[in-house]
Amino acid sequence: MAELFGKQARRYANGRPSYPPELFQFIASKTPSHDLAWDAGTGSGQAARSLAEIYGNVVATDVSPEQLELAPKLPNVRYELTSPAVSRSELQKVSAESSVDLVTVAMALHWFDRPNFYRQVKHLLKKPHGVIATWGYTMPRVTGPVDSIYEEFYSMDLNPYWSPTHKLVIDEYRDMEFPFEPVDGMEDTGPVRFVAERAMGLDEFLTFVRSTSPYLKAKEEGVELLGGDAVERYERAWSEEGEEEKVVKFPVFLKIGKVGNASMD
Repeated sequence: MAELFGKQARRYANGRPSYPPELFQFIASKTPSHDLAWDAGTGSGQAARSLAEIYGNVVATDVSPEQLELAPKLPNVRYELTSPAVSRSELQKVSAESSVDLVTVAMALHWFDRPNFYRQVKHLLKKPHGVIATWGYTMPRVTGPVDSIYEEFYSMDLNPYWSPTHKLVIDEYRDMEFPFEPVDGMEDTGPVRFVAERAMGLDEFLTFVRSTSPYLKAKEEGVELLGGDAVERYERAWSEEGEEEKVVKFPVFLKIGKVGNASMD
């Protein structure tokens, strides 16, 4: 799947929403210090940009050179290209053992080799209060009849190009293994919910749709999920309320935990 996102890097960067400031403020409130954050699977750096406003330094890693090329170049953000598994030498480039305040993964953990990644997180996080925060968003909501059209696209039952990992997103990572302790002030590791909002015209919304994994997978197989008939349906639904721009709401869910005294195994 990394290859698909790499080939469509600019579309991905343009089509994806920014995450709400409240999300980063909440996460930062759970880390005692704000010296260093590792943003794994940074893509085109949407989360890294916000983290850089709070943490002294950010290391942002991804497997796609095309995505990293489009990421914002900031003085306190260092980008590293890694292999999907992140080798020992690549992990050493991120930081030293027990030196990272925060590890973040935005809309990507369901693609990871999680047992291996969790071992790396436990190696790098400061003990015992270093924090891992991972989030994603479920089906975006648009006022009016656009929702019902997008629901057909979003449904795993109706769209065979969704990866089985998408069910983890639909379930807000509830059933995903997450071997970390609740952060201070929480009884469990979430999900905690936020909302990202973005004003979009129809062309921008369709750019978002074309940046999603099922659209890209279908395209690779020679199937166009946004053919003329589909676009016409969106056009009719979009214009029904007479507004060129609509506020699209992306429900964001957050899983968050601290390393504590968890075993490396």
